[in-house]
Parts: sequence; C-alpha cells; structure tokens
Amino acid sequence: MADQQKNQRKAFLFAITAVLFWSTVPTAFKLGLRYQDNYQMVTGAAIVSTLVLGLILLVQGKFKLLKTLHPRDLGRSALLGLLNPAFYYLVLFKAYDLLPGQVAQPLNMTWPIVLVLISIPMLKQKIGWLSVVSMIVSFGGVVVLSLQGGALFSEDSNFRGVLLALFTAFLWAFYWIFNMKSRLDEVLGLFLIFVFSSFYLLAGSFFRDPGLPAGREAWIVAAYIGIFEMGLTFVLWLRALQLSSTTARISNLVFVAPFVNLIFVHLILGETIFISTIFGIILVVSGIFIQNTAQKRDGQS
Repeated sequence: MADQQKNQRKAFLFAITAVLFWSTVPTAFKLGLRYQDNYQMVTGAAIVSTLVLGLILLVQGKFKLLKTLHPRDLGRSALLGLLNPAFYYLVLFKAYDLLPGQVAQPLNMTWPIVLVLISIPMLKQKIGWLSVVSMIVSFGGVVVLSLQGGALFSEDSNFRGVLLALFTAFLWAFYWIFNMKSRLDEVLGLFLIFVFSSFYLLAGSFFRDPGLPAGREAWIVAAYIGIFEMGLTFVLWLRALQLSSTTARISNLVFVAPFVNLIFVHLILGETIFISTIFGIILVVSGIFIQNTAQKRDGQS
C-alpha cells in the first residue's frame, strides 16, 4: 500500500510537470514565429527532440531494442514520421501564426472528439448518446472560440487559422489510429518517428532558404519546443501513466493546460483574454470530459 501511494505521488508529480510544460508551449510557438517561419521552427524542434529522445533511450538502456526491429516497424515509423511531427507541426505552427494563442490551443485540443468521428467509418465503432452529446458540446466551444469578437469573419487569415487548427485535430486523430497497432516500446517508437521526420525536414530544407532556424533566439525557442513539447514531456507523461493506479486519475489533468495557457499568453504575449475564450474552452474541455466518461462507461480504453 505504501509503495502504491508513493508511486501515485510520483505519477502526479510527473503529470503536473508535463501539463505545466504543455501549458507554456503555445506561448513558445508564438514567440518562436517572431524569429522564423513554421518550417524552420519544426525542423529545429524535430532535430532537438530526436537528440533528446536518443539520450533518454541511452540512459534507459533501450538502444539494444533496435536489434529487434522488423522492416515492418521501420516502414510504419517512416510513414508516421511523415504525418507527425513533420506535416502535423507544419500545419499547427501555421495556425498559431494566424491565430491568437488562446484560440489555437483549444481548437487543436478537439482531436479526441474528431477521433470519435473518424472511428465510426475506419474502426466500425458505434457511438452512444453520451458521445453525441460530447460532440455537440465541444462543437459549441469551437464555434464560440472561432467567433471570438467576430474574428472569424473580420480577416481572411483568422478564417484560415481556424480551419488549420481544426485540421491539426484530424491529423493527430489519424496519427493516433495508425499508431495503435505499433508493437514497439513507446519511447523507441517515438524516437524512430522523429528520426524519419527529421530526415524528411532536413531534406526539404535543401530546397528552401533558410531551412533551419537562423540566429540564437530562433534556436533557443526551437530547442525549448523540441524538449518540452515533443520530447522530454511526452516521456514524463508516459511515466506518469505507468506509475498511476488508474489512468483516469492522471489523464484528466491535461484539461488544466488550456486554462494555465491563458495566464502565459496574457502575461508574456500581452494577449487580452476574452470572456468568450474562457467560455469556449470550458465547452471544449467539457465535451472531451463527457467523451472520456462515455468511453469508461462502455468499457473502452
């Protein structure tokens, strides 16, 4: 019992640390885009994340698992690396370039609802009334966020930003489904995906100038994103889930991130926080929470 309580405390510590880091990255995205474009930032962050994940594998003594890889594993990792982080973050960073940070993050968070939608045709899953309610509630939040002060129709860039942010939810949902069948150790699988993604991005950088972050500020932000959005934080979150007695105790903590994000975007970026933003986030998060409740009731993961 004592060990279980100790592990649960560790799980909360890892989870809260991960959520805190994830709460800061929307601000980092916006700051980074002041010094570079979305392609440069993705490339720099992916390279740093690959190095960080490689170091974690080395510390964990898991590099020996590379010997167990099957060509099928490499092929899957190559395809997943093209989808995420390469394409996913290119689109996500462009959305952040066009939208306020307080809007882009919650729109991107709608991926669990999108996952339900695409699971119907792809995985032949049936959905219950709670799932329908969750989609309606979250969609209401999307509308509120999108119409913030009339922003959706005031400028074409805002409209494109909303579409891109919602598109990233679809990209992440597809990535999640395609990654479901992976048999690899989670950290090793993530490392391989980033290796391939970094290769694609570096190859593409030869056809554009500049292709990598240019200057100290650009590299600092790219490194921060590579560590605290893409690399170390994911490992902390995995560790929290492994130590926790139930995933429900930990997974719901991620709902805190968009609210903490509001503090950072206000204090650091100087964004004015609208009441509609808070209301929209509450609706989006409530919809996702209802969906999680529906999954637990139906005995899903």
